[in-house]
Amino acid sequence: AVRDTLESRGVLGQLKARIRAEVFSALDDQREPRPPLSHENLLINELIREYLEFNKYRYTASVLTAESGQAEVPLDRQFLADELNVTEDLSSKSVPLLYGLVSHFVNSNDNGGKVFLRGASLPAGTTGSHTVSAPDA
Repeated sequence: AVRDTLESRGVLGQLKARIRAEVFSALDDQREPRPPLSHENLLINELIREYLEFNKYRYTASVLTAESGQAEVPLDRQFLADELNVTEDLSSKSVPLLYGLVSHFVNSNDNGGKVFLRGASLPAGTTGSHTVSAPDA
């Protein structure tokens, strides 16, 4: 009965997520240095963090922050928008930037709905096995 009550209140899921975050923190091997964040990874992580926090996935966001080495304080949204060359209207400012980016590409009619992707820079020490190559145009 207690479990059902905690589950119906949404507390059980939060407790499980918090335990996972604490276990990760305890097990995180600080002896193995992380590769430095590339500019692209920094932006991507911030977009994901903003999305997670908007959707109330706070513990997932805390694990992302801890594991990625991001600063505890998020980057300013206007800075992110400027770095991504994004202009927003009032309605787009009420949701994470990631929603607007996905909406733009889903609703885009350029090139028959296709966007040509170029390879991005990778952090030092990262192998190409974690990347997806875009076809040449």
